[in-house]
Amino acid sequence: MLERFILTVLRQFIQSGQLTITTPGGVRTRLGSDVSGPEAEITIRDKATLRRLVTRPDLEFGEAYMDGRLTVGAGGIEALMDLMMTNSDAWRRHWAGRMALAPGRVLAAFRHLNLPGRARRNVAHHYDLTDALFDTFLDPWRQYSCGYFHNGTDPLETAQISKLARIAAKLNLQDGHSVLDIGCGWGGLAKALALCREDVMVLGITLSERQLAHARRMAAETGMAELLDFQLRDYRHQSGSFDRIVSVGMLEHVGPRNYATYFDRIAALLAPGGVALVHTIAVHRRAAPVNRWLTRYIFPGGYLPSIEQLVHATESRGWKLLDLEVMREHYASTLRHWRHRFLANRDRVEALYDARFVRMWEFYLVGCEYFFRRQHGMVVQLSLIHI
Repeated sequence: MLERFILTVLRQFIQSGQLTITTPGGVRTRLGSDVSGPEAEITIRDKATLRRLVTRPDLEFGEAYMDGRLTVGAGGIEALMDLMMTNSDAWRRHWAGRMALAPGRVLAAFRHLNLPGRARRNVAHHYDLTDALFDTFLDPWRQYSCGYFHNGTDPLETAQISKLARIAAKLNLQDGHSVLDIGCGWGGLAKALALCREDVMVLGITLSERQLAHARRMAAETGMAELLDFQLRDYRHQSGSFDRIVSVGMLEHVGPRNYATYFDRIAALLAPGGVALVHTIAVHRRAAPVNRWLTRYIFPGGYLPSIEQLVHATESRGWKLLDLEVMREHYASTLRHWRHRFLANRDRVEALYDARFVRMWEFYLVGCEYFFRRQHGMVVQLSLIHI
C-alpha cells in the first residue's frame, strides 16, 4: 500500500518525459505518459530510499546515487538528471515538493551567513581537495569557471583562453596597472592579466591553502614572482588601492547578507577612475536557496543571486554599471567537458578517494550542467566604476 502511494506521488512529479522505476520488491513501473520528453530508468534497492524520494527528493536522489541505493539504467545518470531538471518546477508546485523544500528554506539564512571563520571552512571543504583531483578535468590555466565558446566545436582549452581574453579586454588594462584578484583560485587569471601589458602587478587573494601554494609555485616556476603576489586573505581584510579589481566565481560564496560588505569593500579598494569586473553564476527570476544536496556535499554556504539583487546591490552603493553580459549555454558546455574528462579518469579519482566520491562528483557535475540547460542558471559579468 505504501509503495503504491509513493509511486502515485512520484507519478505526479513527471509532467514531461517518462521514469521507469524498479522497486525493492522487483516491480517495474513506468511513470509519465509524455514520450516527447527525456526518459530515464532507476532501480531502488530498499523501501526507505523509495520513501525518501518523496519526502526529501532534493537530498535523496543524490545521496542514494552516491551510496549505490539507487542505480540507473538506460541513459545513465545524465538521462535521470535531464528528467529531474525538466520536471523540477512541477515538483516545487506539488504539495510534497513544498513540504520537502520548507526545512531548507528555514535553515538557509544560517547557511548563508558566511562569517570569516565559516567562509574559510566552506572554501576548504571544496577547494582544498587534492590538486591531483582538479588535474583530472581542468585546463592548463586551471580555470574553475565557465569558458567562452565561440562555437560548439571549441575545445575546453580554447574556450578558457577566450574567457581570459574577454575579461582582460573588459578591464582595459594599461601598462603599469595594479590589479586585485579577489578569489584568485590557482592563479591562472592573475597570470593571464600580468601577461597582457607591461609591468602589470597582480595581487591574488584566496582562502584556500592548496590554491595559494599552487599559485605561488606557478609564479616562481614561470619567473613571474615579481609581478604576481598571492596571499591567504579574506576580502574583508584587504587594504590598499588598485587600478583594476576582478572577481571570478567568488560572489557565489559571499551570501546575500554580505553583498553590501562585498561591494563596499571593492569600492574602497578601487582607485579613482578604476574598473571592477564581477563574474558570477546567477539565476533568472527570484533567487532561492541552493539545492540542499549541493550545499551539504559540494559547496557549503553557496548562494546564487538574481540579476535584480546584483543591480540593486551595486546601484544602491553608488556604483555605475558600465556593462552587464548574460551568458547562458557556456557553463553547460564547460561542465560537460569537465564531466567527460573527470569520468575518463575515474580510476585515478577512485584511487585518490573512493567509488562513492566518484559518484558524488559525477552527480555534482551532471546536475550543475542540467541546471544551466533546463533550469534558470546563467552566468553574469558586471563591469563597474564607482561614482
